[in-house]
Amino acid sequence: MIKKAKELATHEKDTGSSEVQIALLTDKIENLSKHMSHSKKDKHSSSGLLKAVNKRKKLLDYLKKKKIESYKNVISKLNIRK
Repeated sequence: MIKKAKELATHEKDTGSSEVQIALLTDKIENLSKHMSHSKKDKHSSSGLLKAVNKRKKLLDYLKKKKIESYKNVISKLNIRK
């Protein structure tokens, strides 16, 4: 698991919590963004990037509604929003 995801996990084998999923999606988005800067015509990766961004946005909205402290923690550790 990624270092940032381990920091946000509630226990050792936590892979399903919203916080960990957001961390994993953030890493995926960063990797796909780097790839897209080199391969502008790769439509499959472009659609995958868009899906990952939308899924992360939905998870962040859920956290903001249900667990505001956890939301603030995730935002600060992952440097997602300003």
